[in-house]
Amino acid sequence: MRGKILLAAVLTACAVTFALAPKPAMARAELVTVQESYPAGTIVIRTAERRLYLMLGNGEAIRYPVAVGRPSMQWFGTVRIDGKYVEPAWTAPASIRRDYSKLPAVIPGGSPHNPMGVAAMTLSGGGQYAIHGTNQPNLIGSFVSHGCIRMYNADITDLFSRVSVGTPVVVTR
Repeated sequence: MRGKILLAAVLTACAVTFALAPKPAMARAELVTVQESYPAGTIVIRTAERRLYLMLGNGEAIRYPVAVGRPSMQWFGTVRIDGKYVEPAWTAPASIRRDYSKLPAVIPGGSPHNPMGVAAMTLSGGGQYAIHGTNQPNLIGSFVSHGCIRMYNADITDLFSRVSVGTPVVVTR
């Protein structure tokens, strides 16, 4: 009898531990058909759609939901990924510090307050913008940033593994 009680207690503890364990975030990427003929490996960000596409070639792409710049802070053009960073520290650019003067000088990587999330890929053309994760996943799908492209942490992790420094990034309306 004592053995059955002990076994039941162990099984209950395991079930509770499993049920309460943090679940990995689900990526929200999907394979889609596209009409554009960008070279395979190109990242295309459609600002109005709030979607990022990783072109695969043969009319296919992986599509991710993103948050983009506020209307007054959007930019368009072609750049390249010029750096890849896991859990980067974040220093607010001057444009953000003007709006949020109480920000600390640096927010360490891995901090729940770090807006870069789990990874970031910086973009050429001034070093001010990046495609990065977020500590505010509820804002994905909206126009909220100062020009960066925000992704769910699971999605930036997926995209990060698929592209390299030098990957072209096209930002369109």
